[in-house]
Amino acid sequence: MSLIRPALLAAVLAMPLPALADTPADTLVVAQNIDDIVAIDPAQAYEFTSGELVTNVYDRLVQYDAADTTTLAPGLASSWEIDAEAKTITFTLRDGVTFHSGNPVRPEDVVFSLSRVVQLNLTPAFILTQLGWTPENVAEMITAGDGTVTIRYAGDFSPAFVMNVLAARPASIVDEVTVMEHAEGDDLGNAWLNANSAGTGPFSLRMFRPAELIRLQANADYFNGAPAIDSVIIRHVSESATQQLLLEQGDVDMARNLTPDQIAGLDGEALSVETFPQAAVHFLSFNQADAQLTNPAVWEAARYLVNYEGMVDSFLAGQMDVHQAFWPDGFPGALNDTPYTYDPARAEQILSDAGVELPITVTLDVINAAPFTDMAQSLQASFAEAGINFEILPGSGSQVITRYRERSHQAMLLYWGPDFMDPHSNAKAFAYNSDNSQDAYAATTTWRNSWAVPQEMNDLTTAALTEADPAARQEMYLDLQRQVQENSPIVIMFQAAYQVAMAQDVTGYVNGATSDFVYYRLVEKAE
Repeated sequence: MSLIRPALLAAVLAMPLPALADTPADTLVVAQNIDDIVAIDPAQAYEFTSGELVTNVYDRLVQYDAADTTTLAPGLASSWEIDAEAKTITFTLRDGVTFHSGNPVRPEDVVFSLSRVVQLNLTPAFILTQLGWTPENVAEMITAGDGTVTIRYAGDFSPAFVMNVLAARPASIVDEVTVMEHAEGDDLGNAWLNANSAGTGPFSLRMFRPAELIRLQANADYFNGAPAIDSVIIRHVSESATQQLLLEQGDVDMARNLTPDQIAGLDGEALSVETFPQAAVHFLSFNQADAQLTNPAVWEAARYLVNYEGMVDSFLAGQMDVHQAFWPDGFPGALNDTPYTYDPARAEQILSDAGVELPITVTLDVINAAPFTDMAQSLQASFAEAGINFEILPGSGSQVITRYRERSHQAMLLYWGPDFMDPHSNAKAFAYNSDNSQDAYAATTTWRNSWAVPQEMNDLTTAALTEADPAARQEMYLDLQRQVQENSPIVIMFQAAYQVAMAQDVTGYVNGATSDFVYYRLVEKAE
């Protein structure tokens, strides 16, 4: 494998169609569409690719790491003490950690970082402000001690919920000294951090050219161990066909945005493909404002009228896996049982036993794009076998979502993803609706489908949010998932999957269920 000097490599990467050449042994070169990035400041970053960048450049007090994306582990905090009664968590900071600038990590940096998110109040701030933090009280809620930081929260929350909030993207810790050296007016360094970085993570940001290039440099002093690869270069390549060509020529080590057809056509001896479950769950739902859809027998029959395997074995191959619970696989506390299979005869019997008058004609709203239209056509064919006839109403994403928010649909084919890694993020959406009135809008699937959730389920969702015992809390969420799975007008069918193609000599790449769990720290390239 030939080596390319850094200057020459930069020139090659700038070319629209690079010449054929092996990538450097100590550098991972990635072809990826990165034009979704609006901001890379952790207090503002809210796009998929910016989430990946933040995760690799910054740390949080506690975090899910490349070594195990299902376990909340110490980050910049080496330990913590929880006082659930007083609603406080005291974190002891890890000794000897420095920012990429060489500045030591201080309790004051933590206070500054978290307070800064609240004060700037940009898009992801809501994740932290749900702890009761405001610009007026944040100085009292987050305080520095001697090597410690004490965090207070307001509200009836389980400490586990609070810990997951603190593991979310906007809770990333930045270098106060460096950031404030570059502050402009009252922006708290926002403009500078949208072009630079000031973290402690396994990589530092060495170059960022929007919609063109990201270059990350390994942090040899990283407290969890230096990355196995020296640098990562992410090239913006918008066309999947070009990504495939570059990968097959050896000009890049990894292609992140290939289509299923392209994946299927790759040379299996020269290249490998890894599939990673993603957080989005896809579901079919019935609006309970329509009287013909309120019989629980319709909900139950629907679960046996989805041709799950038929779809994932054909046009959804590599894009989705069968998943029938609201919390995604890959997250702690996910229910991975799949008790429902395609069984039209059983569905017919359920409807007959319940005395449901057939046929039923139902409009089905769907985003007018693949694979959603293909999924809708499959549902149309399979449901017709039991006398439920779908009239497909395709529309743009905004049109479909607007009808959903207005509750003007009959049936809806959509997907949902969590905002942060705590099961309450989805439990509130699928298992809670305390006020079903038309003027009580809530951004949940329950309210949007006019489903007045049984009071016992509402109570269990509230209780799970406040439960202090982690094991008991997890059991409560498993129970909620089973209840929604068995008896609700929301039929959860699939979990999205993501395929990444790479050279055979690349190992150790980790792509968890969200963009916040994309890690390059363990990547190696065989000699």
